[in-house]
Amino acid sequence: MERRDLEIFLALAEELHFGRTAERLHVSTARVSQTIKHIERRIGVPLFERTSRQVALTPVGRQFDADVRLPYQQIEAGIARAVAAGRGVTGALRVGFVGTAIGQFIISVADRFSARYPECEVHIVENRYADGTSQLHNEEIDVLLVGTTSLEDDLAESPVLFHEQPVLAVSSRHPFARRTFVTVADLARDKVLVPRDFTHEVDALVVPPLEDLRRGPSFSTIQEMLALIGAGKGVFPVPEHAMHYDARPDVAYVPIQDGQPFGWRLIWRASAESARIRAFVQAAQDAVEFGASPLIP
Repeated sequence: MERRDLEIFLALAEELHFGRTAERLHVSTARVSQTIKHIERRIGVPLFERTSRQVALTPVGRQFDADVRLPYQQIEAGIARAVAAGRGVTGALRVGFVGTAIGQFIISVADRFSARYPECEVHIVENRYADGTSQLHNEEIDVLLVGTTSLEDDLAESPVLFHEQPVLAVSSRHPFARRTFVTVADLARDKVLVPRDFTHEVDALVVPPLEDLRRGPSFSTIQEMLALIGAGKGVFPVPEHAMHYDARPDVAYVPIQDGQPFGWRLIWRASAESARIRAFVQAAQDAVEFGASPLIP
């Protein structure tokens, strides 16, 4: 019996639905049905009871599931360990992020990565707005998820994983809060907050490119930024997911109609590229390709 046949049987035994099983395994419903019929012919008895309303395991099917599930999982784990060792995907990988929603996305990627490479441990590290790429250069993290290109020659980057529209965070008492959208030119009508220890690279990592603007107070963390905005000390462009994950009564979010979209990608020191980093990038690309929207609920 082929490994793929067992995978389809075990998935159907969990889902008890041919359509969901096909979607989960990225195959056609016909492929699931044909595989189950093939297994049943080989065993000689039905493993599932099928009606127009439901799918259920037969007594033989339940016993077969109990007999093969654990050995299958052990074989899969052994294959994954062997592949990881052969590719050098072992040890530890430190991944940086900024913000609640980004952290949740990174955790989902880390889960996918760990399932493939159980011999490599992922450490997730929060990166402050003001940190920019310093944690990468100081070798405190190995890879960082950012919203724009790195702009630094010594950093490598993945393809864009997904795009996100910018919104302007303003005080709920600000005149902009009553508008349906603003433009980049509108930002010149107020002070724009600045990450502490401001550099051009930090600016490029956290906001769409903006020039000739009045700078407001500085901040290091998202909570500092929101507190300043809520108090009416300035405004700041943020990704769209902030509307859902950083909602608070004293801050409003207004779409920036002509703002440059955030293009989320992973960056790392080019000189430190490794099989671990390449494997994590692939896991991130797969998470976006086969999953739902990574940030917006």
